[in-house]
Amino acid sequence: MSSGWQDCDLISTDVFDTLLLRTLRSERARIVAGERRFAALLRRKGWNIEPDLLVTLRLQVQRHAFAALERGRGGGEVRFAQVVEHQLRALGLPLALVADRLAIEVEQERSSLAPNLPLAAAFRTMRDAGKRIVAVSDTTLPEQALWTLIEAHHGRGLVDAVYASSDLQATKRDGSLFTLVARREGLAPERILHLGDDAHADLRMARQGALKAVHLPQPAARRRMRRANAAVAEAGRHLRAARRTARAPRPLPKDRFEYGAAVFGPILAQMAVLIWIYAAEVKTRDESVLLFCSRGGIFIREVFERVTRRLGLPGIQPHATLMVSRLVAARAALLARHGAALDELSREFAGRSCAEVVRALSGREQDLGEAWARPYEGRAFLDLLFGETGGAALEAIREQNALFTRHLDAVRGAADRIVLCDTGLYASTQRLLAGAFPNLDIETVQLARANYKGFATEHFPRVTGLFVERDVYHPLDTRSCMLRYWQLIESLFEPPIPSVHTFREEANGEIVSNAGAIARGGVDPLSAGPLFLGALHYIDTLDPTSGPTLQAEAEAAWARLRQSIVFPSERDIQFLDVGRRSVDFGRPDLVAALAEGGRTGPIETLAGIRKTFWREGAIARDLRPWRRLLLPAWEIAYATRGLLPRP
Repeated sequence: MSSGWQDCDLISTDVFDTLLLRTLRSERARIVAGERRFAALLRRKGWNIEPDLLVTLRLQVQRHAFAALERGRGGGEVRFAQVVEHQLRALGLPLALVADRLAIEVEQERSSLAPNLPLAAAFRTMRDAGKRIVAVSDTTLPEQALWTLIEAHHGRGLVDAVYASSDLQATKRDGSLFTLVARREGLAPERILHLGDDAHADLRMARQGALKAVHLPQPAARRRMRRANAAVAEAGRHLRAARRTARAPRPLPKDRFEYGAAVFGPILAQMAVLIWIYAAEVKTRDESVLLFCSRGGIFIREVFERVTRRLGLPGIQPHATLMVSRLVAARAALLARHGAALDELSREFAGRSCAEVVRALSGREQDLGEAWARPYEGRAFLDLLFGETGGAALEAIREQNALFTRHLDAVRGAADRIVLCDTGLYASTQRLLAGAFPNLDIETVQLARANYKGFATEHFPRVTGLFVERDVYHPLDTRSCMLRYWQLIESLFEPPIPSVHTFREEANGEIVSNAGAIARGGVDPLSAGPLFLGALHYIDTLDPTSGPTLQAEAEAAWARLRQSIVFPSERDIQFLDVGRRSVDFGRPDLVAALAEGGRTGPIETLAGIRKTFWREGAIARDLRPWRRLLLPAWEIAYATRGLLPRP
């Protein structure tokens, strides 16, 4: 930096870890400290909310805000005030508290910063030589907050202007903020020298924008110490959460309905709040639509609408039910000859004939000849389908896809940013639809995101797991217990209707499916099972003041669900056995969640347990004398797998 500044007309500096140096306190530790102060302020105003629950909600809102931003087309920046606003709405607190929370955040930042005195001295020398100094920052904080922080540590007069990405909705990390600064300063970019610590935003993007740039990285040792500080802060949160849930009352439900109310009620209500947060963030940026994917999405929509109505959250419009399934989406992707369709078909139809595959895709019996009797293989199947013998089948598939496309266009309206809402895990539907309709921006919010299939994950950056984003169970992530028995979560939301396979056009021009006219809400929630009905009963007790209670009860409910899945009692087995589950994808196959009874010996019993969805339940039921030994050993095995680094 000692040379080169004389040839520039403007010196631009990054703020955090450049002009103002962060202490060893991590962002996570700062958030924890800030929410504690906010909780103290709320207590003085009459609201008693556990600080860690504020931290959890803040982190969730912030994560969804950045995910919604990154998936949009228009760039921009997340604003701290907007994060706090959505946090307050979820808690049912007045929006007037945004200003109080911002003041706490600024003070928290001030106490975690120190002046970069050598750099400040150099800037004063430059100012004496007639150079103009501006501060440029990618931050959620507003410009006035940056002025406050700079002047608190350097006094007045060090910089001539401050440019904050949150106010200008332009960032260094995409280069747009540099362009805006040059325009506002009336200079060619080549006449600006920028200094900063971030190799991407402050060096590469500055140079890409034709600015001169100097990289001032922080020592690697400081980054490692901050990560350690973050780990300590997070460990403290986990320990406090464990103590809270251990103290929480655990009444014994007498039936599945009561279990659904006590456990799934708070969890599903929390899910609906998180969907609302994500959708609300998206609506601030793009013309979008929220589409609930049948079948599971039908009851997810029911929960979403009830919770937002009970809590008084602003409505998310438009939203609708999308009549879709993996089969329907694979049909569309196959016609686009997208590799995702071949992946999905290879997994679902391994060892089966090409004739079976085309029968499922076309929705009708096909007399195709001996060539189609060969075992399914992706490229060979494409050759058959688009070859001489595939004409009738191909026409049927195209006909079905045209009807689905009309339905999709009808429910999305003018929106070209589509947020799918589904159960999870791999988001196959999104991957397939994105391959079939590349002109649309398609993303997904779902309960969990995991690559259990071992397929490519090019679509994962556009998939949000509301509760879990990991491939395997982790012992320190209570909510990842759902990965141990995912079929329970799926069964919770599935109405008693078939999966969508085929479409037809009614006389009035409406597109309906074999599952009925579900796009306009034709499924009675009272047809659901007792676990879901119990959850709805809990939701119907909520009101606009229930936000804090909901968050606390959801924390306890997750701990109770983990206990039920990982160390099930006899009651848990009765409540959570989902019976035989459909394989689906146009096939009638069924698989039991627990091993069928009638095993004659331990070897046969163990073999049967390995084939079940819920192995812990099978162990507790079929190997009762050894359950106290086997279940902890099983948990250690799963925990070790989760703690080991993933390749």
